[in-house]
Amino acid sequence: MTNAANKTVLISGAGGGFGRELVRQFRSKGAKLILTDVTERALLDVVGAAGDDLIVAIATDLASEEGCDTVVETCTSRGVVPDILVNNAGIGVAGRLDNVPRDHWESLMQLNLLAPMRLCNQFLPGMIKRGSGHIVNVSSLAGWAGAKGLSAYCASKFGLRGFGVSLAADLEGTGVHVTNIYPCFSQTAILDSPQFGYEERTIVPAYLISEPSDVVARMMEGVRRNRLHVFPDKYARSIHYVTRFAPWLLPLLDRRLQAQSTKADKKAN
Repeated sequence: MTNAANKTVLISGAGGGFGRELVRQFRSKGAKLILTDVTERALLDVVGAAGDDLIVAIATDLASEEGCDTVVETCTSRGVVPDILVNNAGIGVAGRLDNVPRDHWESLMQLNLLAPMRLCNQFLPGMIKRGSGHIVNVSSLAGWAGAKGLSAYCASKFGLRGFGVSLAADLEGTGVHVTNIYPCFSQTAILDSPQFGYEERTIVPAYLISEPSDVVARMMEGVRRNRLHVFPDKYARSIHYVTRFAPWLLPLLDRRLQAQSTKADKKAN
């Protein structure tokens, strides 16, 4: 089992909805924190929440190789190899691929998939040498089921899921563990992601939206138990079962979601 007490935890995307909860809940377990997000403004509130348990806050863009290097160099300068690396930073974009500006989906792939791979590539040698560590990848239900209008986002989350599964196999026997988490929609800024090619903005039905505190609590329990796969809400679990046992239902469920999203948008207007 992975115990967070007195462990050093590196959280990317620390200023977001999941990030703030990760800070709060890891701190409650007695962890020391390294926090990173794209700007100092994004980190402002969460740095205060970390209090005396903050080791360092790093404002840098993980969508670039240089940004990932900055995080690694900052940790190295302090002689720190994180005990737990939480790959939480991510962005979304919606729309048919040819309607989405190329720089948007390329940045998404850099941040959602390549940043976790780059950070793991740099930190894993130290974890393996120490004989302990834990990689946490915040994937998504979109890493199991492709959805209309989310081709780039799904590609990144499918990739992150596969990366985590393969990495876990590579690390067997090293003392380093991997946990992938697959939330459905949650009340974070990703719900306000840019949309392209739609006549009306789509809105996720409220019943599908979970609370970040609940998602992170489930993730923390999965990390404690060294579970590879964590489905933190009932809709994530339900759709996962459908992908395994009745995949032919997925297009029908996706069409129903699209229809409900359109109705939600009209109601909001």
